Amino acid sequence: MSTSDRLVIRSRFRDYEVTFVEDFSTILASRTEHGFFIVDKVVMELYRPRLQSLLPAGRTLLVEATERQKTLEHCQGLIGTLIESNIRKHHRLVALGGGVIQDITAFIASILFRGVQWSFFPTTLLAQADSCVGSKSSLNLGKYKNLLGTFYPPSQIWIDVGFLQTLPADEIKSGIGEILHFYLVDGNERISSLMDNYDEHLKNPRGLHEHIRTALEIKKKTVELDEFDQHQRNLFNYGHTFGHAIETVSGYRIRHGQAVTMGMDIANYVSCERGYLPKATFVALHQILAKNMPVLSLDSICLDDYFTALSKDKKNVSSHLTCILTSGPGSMKKAEIPLDDDLKDILSAYIRTYGAPCVSVATASAPSASGHGQ
Repeated sequence: MSTSDRLVIRSRFRDYEVTFVEDFSTILASRTEHGFFIVDKVVMELYRPRLQSLLPAGRTLLVEATERQKTLEHCQGLIGTLIESNIRKHHRLVALGGGVIQDITAFIASILFRGVQWSFFPTTLLAQADSCVGSKSSLNLGKYKNLLGTFYPPSQIWIDVGFLQTLPADEIKSGIGEILHFYLVDGNERISSLMDNYDEHLKNPRGLHEHIRTALEIKKKTVELDEFDQHQRNLFNYGHTFGHAIETVSGYRIRHGQAVTMGMDIANYVSCERGYLPKATFVALHQILAKNMPVLSLDSICLDDYFTALSKDKKNVSSHLTCILTSGPGSMKKAEIPLDDDLKDILSAYIRTYGAPCVSVATASAPSASGHGQ
């Protein structure tokens, strides 16, 4: 295995490694002796012939990987099961799934016995290209997203892009949304290659290997400078403040990366209206982002609900919305905007002109548990 197949991330906790592999099961087999496994139920079903002989029944917890499982209550139940199964400080948690499984496992690992080691096999494009790196765990509180969490990185990440073959198209779009986000924050020229081959990537996501690596390299540079999200890393919230609120008002029926895609478009529009971004640049970026947005229903939006969800964002200061605005790719700035009628008017104008930041709950189908196809 060449050094080009690896990335080493420097962390205050411990350095950890991302390794691209051809066959995840070979690596997984070497983790079983001291491992307790937290596995997405859908992934287990899809890969049962390969996993059944590898995962010890008494040390494997199957989880329905939905946003509704990312709660303190659910984690408490899993911790109880682990303790009843005689987990000890020297044991390692192994996560097999997407971002929900990652969040749950990282959170439990960070608090159980004041910290146990864990490793991660990400199975979704979004987890492979983004969330696997950066140390964060996030839990939801009530209907509000990611208000709780810790910083606690895995000791090892193993990426097998073969997992992407079982993802539905919308889940590939979700991952592409996060790759787009990194490219726009960085001002990376590979955005043309990504979007020029967009339809081909949906058909054959294995071709996204180099885009996954590039996205992780962009994130690595910033995370190593600002692991605890105090300064430069704040810029990665571009699109996320507006996107998280979209997820909330849609009951998480919109996949995260597509919500972020819409969130970036809204952030660009707000930037344009506040004089930071030229209108021509907004229009050009909108044409790129629109390709990766979900089907919209203008009748579904409740502006007051959306505004309330924005007001609950964990980054807010006082009565101001803390978000990232832009003057163009590679040029982001942190801003605090009053949560007032002026902002509401801007959001209303965006909805009227470019479409509602919410799909119709009545017609949308909820994502599968893991994001993987059945």
